[in-house]
Amino acid sequence: MESASEMVPFPLLPTPIESNYRASTIPYRFPSDNPRKPTPTEIAWIDLFLNSIPSFKKRAESDPTVPDAAVRAEKFAQRYFEILEDFKKDPESHGGPPDAILLCRIREQILRELGFRDIFKKVKDEENAKAISLFADVVRLNDAIEDGGKRVENLVRGIFAGNIFDLGSAQLAEIFSKDGMSFLASCQNLVPRPWVIDDLDTFKLKWSKKSWKKAIIFVDNSGADIILGILPFARELLRRGTQVVLAANDLPSINDVTYPELIEIMSKLKDEHGQLMGVDTSNLLLANSGNDLPVIDLSRVSEELAYLASDADLVILEGMGRGIETNLYAQFKCDSLKIGMVKHPEVAQFLGGRLYDCVFKYNEVLS
Repeated sequence: MESASEMVPFPLLPTPIESNYRASTIPYRFPSDNPRKPTPTEIAWIDLFLNSIPSFKKRAESDPTVPDAAVRAEKFAQRYFEILEDFKKDPESHGGPPDAILLCRIREQILRELGFRDIFKKVKDEENAKAISLFADVVRLNDAIEDGGKRVENLVRGIFAGNIFDLGSAQLAEIFSKDGMSFLASCQNLVPRPWVIDDLDTFKLKWSKKSWKKAIIFVDNSGADIILGILPFARELLRRGTQVVLAANDLPSINDVTYPELIEIMSKLKDEHGQLMGVDTSNLLLANSGNDLPVIDLSRVSEELAYLASDADLVILEGMGRGIETNLYAQFKCDSLKIGMVKHPEVAQFLGGRLYDCVFKYNEVLS
């Protein structure tokens, strides 16, 4: 189901990739574990995916683009349930042993085979419209902060606040369906620092002394996440003379923003001079990452993104799927930033933090 173009390794990973890169962060098993018996970690994660079935089924049932959606949604729920239960009996079934990437891939595959292309489309469109109407206010609030360090901290808090909008998390899907999310309240209500991984002070110091020539940002969710979190941060990088490449998914997966949706969002936010609230966007590029999951394996990205990334000196992976559940410990040939909110209890436990804790991991590569 991947993009028709060739997939290649992300050029900023150290080579040889086989021995230097592992996408999944959390080891579900170790070589000493019995290959025929699921580990406690595998069972916990399989249960997490089992618990997400009802919310996915509910979205699928109400997909207006699919005839007999209710029947197909039921088929999805049954089929995915059976596969997850199979993993509990034999971890090596269905191309296992399972990890976050495989469990996501199978879920997407079943949905697509049953004709569900984008079950979160309606909620993504609604959230994008809401966030677009708030964009100017959020940018003005940031621009009013004169102290550079305080401003970058505020922009980072905005990324975390936006990142809460994640319908792949069963608890958040529940909260969200009740009252939506107030972006500014979320900014104020982040868990207090120090966060579970907190390199913000180091980053603020670098920010005051260093500028990057080109940043690649792997983006995450639609709505507040991309529009009120990432775009004000990207705009600030542009203001400082950094070229910015926003890399978005090729195909829909939960409420993650796709490349075509990102193009549409940008066309609505830019003014007639192609500016983003007074900032020139000729140095802002949008790229199709070639990815079709809410997590990412950087050994396979689109040729287009690989070409654009080859001379970047900053890589930012945003969101729990791309920056925590995968790639948290990934090393790059240049500076990197992993930034996201912890929205699964299993991830919080692995990191030794709290639910809704924040991860801000900055690695500097000394040239």
